[in-house]
Amino acid sequence: MTAAHSADEQRRAEWTTVLEEMEVEVLDAERSIRGNRAEEIAAWGRRMADWTPPSVLGPVPVDLRERAARLLQHQLAVAEELVERITQSQRQRDVAARMAYRPRPVAAFIDRAL
Repeated sequence: MTAAHSADEQRRAEWTTVLEEMEVEVLDAERSIRGNRAEEIAAWGRRMADWTPPSVLGPVPVDLRERAARLLQHQLAVAEELVERITQSQRQRDVAARMAYRPRPVAAFIDRAL
């Protein structure tokens, strides 16, 4: 085995690990959505840092590019669904807040016999 081949195998193994971690993360986010767990959904929405590929790994190996592309599409679909659920939840909270603070009608009885 040549040193170049060994380095390629190492890079492939490292990228495989990175992709596996990302797949687990997107599946966790998807489970939060499917489980209708509002707090978890909100927590995913508060994550501010965009993922950046590790620069020390170099480019994604050719044989992993299709997998990476499918993962990206899955991530984008889950992210879109998260945004929709967060927006929906915010609208529901806004409606509930308006209803909670609206003055309630009070029954008034007038005694006309007086």
